[in-house]
Amino acid sequence: MNFIKNINSNPSASAFEVGKLIDLNGLYELTKPRLSLLSVFTASLGFLVHDPLIPDLGLFIALTLGTAFAAGGAATLNQWMERKEDALMTRTASRPIPAKLVSPELALSFGIFLSMLGLSTLWVWTNPWATTLTFTTLLLYLAIYTPLKKKSTVAIEVGAIAGALPPLIGWVVAAGSPTSYGLILFGILFAWQLPHFMAIAWNHRKDYSKGGFKFHHLNDPLGSKMGRKSFLYSLVLTVFVFAPFFLELDQPKPGVLYLFCSSILSLYLLLPAVNFLRDKNRDKSARKLFVVTIIYLPLLLATLVIDRYL
Repeated sequence: MNFIKNINSNPSASAFEVGKLIDLNGLYELTKPRLSLLSVFTASLGFLVHDPLIPDLGLFIALTLGTAFAAGGAATLNQWMERKEDALMTRTASRPIPAKLVSPELALSFGIFLSMLGLSTLWVWTNPWATTLTFTTLLLYLAIYTPLKKKSTVAIEVGAIAGALPPLIGWVVAAGSPTSYGLILFGILFAWQLPHFMAIAWNHRKDYSKGGFKFHHLNDPLGSKMGRKSFLYSLVLTVFVFAPFFLELDQPKPGVLYLFCSSILSLYLLLPAVNFLRDKNRDKSARKLFVVTIIYLPLLLATLVIDRYL
């Protein structure tokens, strides 16, 4: 590792000079900031749905920091594990490791450090439930989902489980333990990820094939199976979205604001999901579905929080 040799040869090197030797921007990009931000955002909203007035600001800050560190660590270790595959795909060839901005050794150390820092933060300042769920997220994402991507399309569901745990983590930090309402939030995030990722997988199917990832069903060149699965999970998502109105929960039922907005948003999502199912031009309909899912999630969760506050 050249940067260590350079530092050892000049013990008086300043922090600024060390920063130049280590590509700090490369380390930052290893954390997949946008993806990690989604985890932090959903974990924070899980907390706020339970306690919209934030009665314990320190607890909320610990949740935010712990989730951010753990998410960044998971993203870094994922890129370390897939560095060879990333080098083969156009959309990932510019990532820090294949682009040689960060060495694999440094990426591994950085990923372990962030993951441990996240778990430690949650253990010390939140509760064992949050720490256990975060550790489970790391285990699912790194030990099961990442290697499974090259073996089976089931990897998509496994990855969705890992991606759906942050709002439940936020909920257990506020509530102290999992409850029915927290599990509904988990269900919403789980089901949302399937149409969202199906759209990504279809649009980048050639690139994923170069990397050896098996996100697509065999003997399905037109993507009809992906269209059916995407639509099915859009329906499952709609069930979870309206579940608080029909189940006996540990929290008050949502009000008129959430009912109105969730109805509009559900139609907004189901229409492109139907198009992705039926449209012969799946490239266009997949791009539309991807955009809609990006808009859908923050609006739905923000509406749920605002409704709870009102």
